[in-house]
Amino acid sequence: MTPATEPTNPLEEHIGQWREYLRRRRTIRPGDVDELEDHLRGQIASLVSAGLASDEAFLVAIKRMGAQDEIANEFAREHSDRLWKQFIVAPESGARDAASRRDAFITFGLGTAAAVALKSPILFGIDMDTDPEAAFYVRNASLFVFPLLTLYFVWKRGIDARLWRWLAGAFVVAAVAANAWQYEGEADTFVLQVLHLPIALWLIVGIAYTGWRWNDHAARMNFIRFSGELFIYYVLMALGGGLVIALTVALFQSIGIDAGEFVGTWLAPCGAAGAVLVGAWLVEAKQSVIENMAPVLTRLFTPIFATLLVVFLGAMIWAGGIDVERDVLFAFDGLLALVLALFLYTISARDPDAARGPFDVVLAALVIFALLADGVALAAITSRISEFGFTPNRVAVLGFNLVLLVNLVWSAWLFIGFLRRERSFSAVERWQTTYLPVYAAWAAIVVVVFPPAFSFA
Repeated sequence: MTPATEPTNPLEEHIGQWREYLRRRRTIRPGDVDELEDHLRGQIASLVSAGLASDEAFLVAIKRMGAQDEIANEFAREHSDRLWKQFIVAPESGARDAASRRDAFITFGLGTAAAVALKSPILFGIDMDTDPEAAFYVRNASLFVFPLLTLYFVWKRGIDARLWRWLAGAFVVAAVAANAWQYEGEADTFVLQVLHLPIALWLIVGIAYTGWRWNDHAARMNFIRFSGELFIYYVLMALGGGLVIALTVALFQSIGIDAGEFVGTWLAPCGAAGAVLVGAWLVEAKQSVIENMAPVLTRLFTPIFATLLVVFLGAMIWAGGIDVERDVLFAFDGLLALVLALFLYTISARDPDAARGPFDVVLAALVIFALLADGVALAAITSRISEFGFTPNRVAVLGFNLVLLVNLVWSAWLFIGFLRRERSFSAVERWQTTYLPVYAAWAAIVVVVFPPAFSFA
């Protein structure tokens, strides 16, 4: 397919948007899109020669060709075998085959580098098996992998050296911040740092993924979509890897060899690190496969989580309140974080031009119920702070719930306006992409400020 160019007139812009719609939303090959575009342009040319304006000719030609969803569905029915063939790594043409092999070699090379980086501290006497030194690996887990994932996107997007140096500098600062503090015993601030550092670093990965176009809201939404798709692939690989590990241990046990230590210190951690790079490559190479799975997954789990929140809120009212124990609040916030991730991925998988439907009502209900649940969590943590005072965990939970509250309040307002036809769905998308850096900023505050502020307790 010829490289995309900037549209020189409104007609080219309309055709470009139409191409992008077909390319992103359905299992249509680039060649099919080219064929449909040729047919569309032929229709437009005939209508223009008959006296219609170009914009009018475009609309009439689209109408004559049929609804875009019907066209895509017809292609999907006609070429139903493609969905499975897309799982095959090798493409058909020689040029694309060479490019795919190159991408695969680079990806697996970076995955191997991540595994080597994870095990390299052993050379300096830092053993993963020793409890005091194992904390080093826990603290730096994301720093072993995310810089290499960022490097992959720097190469993939062709980011200029002047720009990727800023990304490298950000990782250096993060590494210093993560390892500068010394903790004694089981410090809460250490646990908070471990949990929040990957969130802050994921923003750096996002900047590289967007090709340094982070201010472009469409690019940010693509990054949200990528994050969800990477999670799906990673879970699938983790399930397969767990099966391989179980079989490995069982087979060696059958001949009297204990492979548990090798699996625990080499196979599992190295595989977990390398799988992040492999998953990113699969998302980039096989996007159309996941794009068919995403709507199914979101339509399945969104009602489930909405129902879960309704049942929980009802049970809480019946029980007379929520237990304000720390572990309960952490679990509750984990549920809210999962709901937020589901909401983000759901709106990233939704066609912004699609008509409003019953599923949008369910999605709005999910946001409203999450907002109510977040209010309950805020009341609980405020009560706990007023009774027992400030601690790192309580402040972290309070901050997270406040950050989430702002997002959910405005999301609910925008979504209700969308359902009432007062605004477009793009307003909901734009708010989510605008708010993304807030989560990373709060995570960075927890990583950098909390340890000294709470005396490394």
